[in-house]
Order: sequence, then C-alpha cells, then structure tokens
Amino acid sequence: MDEIAEIRAQVLPGYDGWEGATVTRIGTGLINRSYVVARGAAGPDAKRAVLQAVSAIFSPAIHGNIAAVTERLAARGLATPRLVPTRDGRLYLTTADGAIWRMLSHVDGVSFDVVGGAAQARAAGELVGRFHAAVDGMDHAFVGMRVGVHDTPAHLARLADGVAAFPTHRLHREVRPLAEAIRAGAAALPRLPPVPPRICHGDLKFNNVMFAGPEPPDDARAICLIDLDTVGPLPLAYELGDAWRSWCNRAGEDDPHAALDLEIMRASLDGYVGGLGRPLAADERQALLLGVEWVSLELAARFAADALYESYFGWDAARFPGRGEHNLVRARGQWSLHEVLLATRDARAAMLGV
Repeated sequence: MDEIAEIRAQVLPGYDGWEGATVTRIGTGLINRSYVVARGAAGPDAKRAVLQAVSAIFSPAIHGNIAAVTERLAARGLATPRLVPTRDGRLYLTTADGAIWRMLSHVDGVSFDVVGGAAQARAAGELVGRFHAAVDGMDHAFVGMRVGVHDTPAHLARLADGVAAFPTHRLHREVRPLAEAIRAGAAALPRLPPVPPRICHGDLKFNNVMFAGPEPPDDARAICLIDLDTVGPLPLAYELGDAWRSWCNRAGEDDPHAALDLEIMRASLDGYVGGLGRPLAADERQALLLGVEWVSLELAARFAADALYESYFGWDAARFPGRGEHNLVRARGQWSLHEVLLATRDARAAMLGV
C-alpha cells in the first residue's frame, strides 16, 4: 500500500468529513511528512487542511502545547494554524502501527528557504516579535519538550568522546583539529547573561515563516509561523541566535565558507523590536550579541561529532560520498560562521546598542 492509499484508509476516516479527500505531498522536510488534503470543489473553493505524520523524535504530549499556544495567538489576533480534532475529540490520531498523525487548519501563503532581502527579513522579525508579545506571560505547563538541544557542554563532550572513540575513522585526521579549535573557542566565549526563558517558537528556520504570496508586495508580508512542535520556554539568545545563524548566512549550511549579511540581521532586529512593542533590556541585548556566537559554535560541534558518529543528521547522497563528509562540510561552515561573527562583534554590538 502506497503512502497516499495508507492515509486514505487509516488516517482520514479518523477525521469527520475528510473521507475521500485528495491528498498531495508538500515540502521536503526531514522531520515531519506533510500533505495538503482537499475536499469539495476543485480550485480556490476547495476546503483544505494540512495533514502531518509526526516524527517519533517528538512526544505526542506536545500537541497540548500547540493547542494552548495557538489558542492564545488566535485570541490576540494573530493568524495561526489550529489543530483539527479527531472524531473522538483528540488532538492527534494514532494508527494501528503506532504512527502519530495530526491535522491542522490550512493557512494560505508561501514560504521561502532563504531570505530574499532586507524587507523580507524585517517582516519576518516583526512577526516573531508579535508572536513573542502575544504569548508572553501565558499560563501553561509545557510538557513533552525535547531536552538538551542547547546543552553546549554535552555537545562538546560528545565531540571529544567521538574523537577519542574513532581514531581509525576515515575523517578523523580532518575532524580532530576542528574539534580542538571548537573546544578552545568555547573556552574563550563570554558566558550568556542569565536572562529568564520566555515562550518561544524554538525552530526559526526561515521556511517556518509563512508569507502572503510569492511576489511583491506579498513576499514581504509575513503572516504566521508554522511547525510549532518546539514551542515552549527558551532563552531569547537561542531563539534569535538560531534564526540569525540561518537567516544571515548567505552561503547556507552546505558551504564551508560562511557569508554573513549584517544588513539582514539589522533589518530583522528592527522588525523584531517593532513587533515586540517594547525596547529590549540591556541583558537581552547582551544575550542577543553572544547568542548567535554560541549557537554557531554549538552546531559546529554537533556536525563535527556526527562526521564521526554518522548517526544523526540527514545527508545528501547525490553530492557527498557519505554522511560523514556532508557533516564535515556543515561543521566547517558553522565554524567559519562563528569566526566571522567574532570578527563582527563590535559592529553587532553597535547595532544592538550594547
């Protein structure tokens, strides 16, 4: 049975009124598989929803987090996908083989893999600021959260363990000096200020920002954030640090030589403060100065470790001879970005008013 037939037989009957809907795979996400389901008249009049097969890396309990956050966003006037309950009122569906599926209301818009320019970055930053302002102070006990994602000492220890454990690995000679540089870099970085966690999106890669359309002016009108599996308390340094790490590197993750675009960073920061609706406090600005440095170093360590372990990150078999080779390029790219960030710390400090 192919995946579309499986969905029609095992998933759609669990949702009221969706039997017989058309099912179309969308996106190329490496974590959740996503589909558009449509019923009724063809074209713009069709009733649509998004169906996702949820990765086993997420606890099903996260759907309570998603429901609480999207209810808050909707109450504050922000567009957001909402979970569609199953026939028996649950937030997700479990098939006979134990797979977890969820249905979400469809938000009409487009996403982009890379930032198109300053106007788009400003709009995305503003939306993130509005998101943070909307969920600030909400009373919800977040459960099922992934732990250790930003446990930098643990990532550095795993890298060191990998270097020690795989002395005959084909890439050991290349990974070892990079690992030593990453370790020394971590020792030299100033500590992050103890800013309390706030409710964050948690995975602000650029294609998790939906825009109104593909052409101007709609391509600079950010309308909602999607893929809310990771919503929950997180230090602001990691939320925007991870966003800037990906949004502002024009070279992308698969290039060993980073190309930092400070104009994108400046525009997104301006948008963020405007969307947040208040000035950033001094400790928040200091956290944002250093957060992107820590995130780039942390990810360099994770990629370098998996160049040896070859067990976690996906890889492009059409471009690289092995998972290790792809992750080594990624590790070098993040380390290059880290070095560029260090070299531009004064310029970023001026931008942030630190």
